[in-house]
Amino acid sequence: MILENSAKGQKYFHHQDSHHPHRHTGSATPAISVQKSGTREIKVVRRVLDVNEKMAEENRRLFTQKGVFVLNVMSSPGSGKTTTLEKTLIKIMPEVKCAVIVGDICTTHDADRLATTGVPVVQVNTDAFGGDCHLAAHVIEKAAGGLDLDDIDLLIVENVGNLVCPAEFDIGEDSRVVVLSVTEGEDKPVKYPLMFRECEVALLNKIDLLPHLDYDKHKAIEFIHQIHPDMPVFEISARTAEGFDPWIKWLKGRIRDKIG
Repeated sequence: MILENSAKGQKYFHHQDSHHPHRHTGSATPAISVQKSGTREIKVVRRVLDVNEKMAEENRRLFTQKGVFVLNVMSSPGSGKTTTLEKTLIKIMPEVKCAVIVGDICTTHDADRLATTGVPVVQVNTDAFGGDCHLAAHVIEKAAGGLDLDDIDLLIVENVGNLVCPAEFDIGEDSRVVVLSVTEGEDKPVKYPLMFRECEVALLNKIDLLPHLDYDKHKAIEFIHQIHPDMPVFEISARTAEGFDPWIKWLKGRIRDKIG
């Protein structure tokens, strides 16, 4: 269901995913049980992904019809993803008309922060029945229904903080971006290769902290290119806005490629 918060203009969508057994649950039982047999488990997961792919294609057709560029932003918790999006929205508006879908297991903290930029925001909470670790295509379809797509050029999806599950699920986006902070360690790309393989660009965030850390940014970029050769890596500070111009130029170019 979607609940309107008239005071701030956000829409809050509390989601229960009945299609996907891969979630971090407590005592709740998923709607689709996964058997111990490896073959059976593969079949169940394959069916779930097939359903998601069909819904993602429906989303993609709708977004193309409406002339909306969709950016799926992913990272681990604490990477500075929300602050990065705050700065991105400030720099790209009003030239580009934007909206945001925010995914979190609990709270509306990130949505509240992003709403201060003036953009329409839909909050998706996955806490019912344990909480999903990602946003799936059918969730995006429902959340996008709370937005006026005819008045949007760029729809940003801030996915649930996780370097594993979100990379597995197509949501109908045009581009995927991963935010990696210098406080996470250089080897995250090789520890979580699917995320870096599936994303089109990486943002290396919190570079303002480099003088205070024992961190080799060249090694981190080397690991990224080991997984995804020639992947653009923009070195930024979401706190100071250092390095944002190349990132914004790249994003505007991708939007123009789709909607002119």
